[in-house]
Amino acid sequence: MDLTRRDALAALAVVGAGGAVAGLAETGTFDGGTPGTSETGDESTLAGVDALDTLTAASEVLYPSEATGHREFVETYVLGRIDGREAYETGLAETLAELDATARDWYDAAFADLTPADRDELLRQLGTDTADPDPDGPLTERVRYYVVNELLFAFYASPTGGGLVGTENPIGYPGGTESYQRGPNDG
Repeated sequence: MDLTRRDALAALAVVGAGGAVAGLAETGTFDGGTPGTSETGDESTLAGVDALDTLTAASEVLYPSEATGHREFVETYVLGRIDGREAYETGLAETLAELDATARDWYDAAFADLTPADRDELLRQLGTDTADPDPDGPLTERVRYYVVNELLFAFYASPTGGGLVGTENPIGYPGGTESYQRGPNDG
């Protein structure tokens, strides 16, 4: 099951990031710039490779093992989510930096350099599996909000991820009348 840029664009359409979807669909970046720059050409808070590495590493733990193409999917989705949302971008960047610092303190390695089992264990030790999502809360709640919930939403709102749970035609993604005429057990 290969996650694609198109899957990320479909997930962005579901979340209502219409302007971002249009810019990404046309150029692959925002306003013809490079990923990691804002529309004004200023470097993004998330321009560092570490942020994308950390999010990609988290997706490798959160998504089913059959899923591939994590990096392109995550990058496209996150660029669409931060477009024009400076406070959100800052909160995400700070949360990723703290998550990475925690990994370095507990495991002596960056989050992205940990084995998938250690990444999963770290997220569980932080309590992100049961935490309430809160963008202004302690690290556990912010990781749940910015990382876990966002990545899971993106995955299951995409046609590829949604196909796993029978929602391969999410609202806002064209699928044709055939998908509406199938029963829930008609594979």
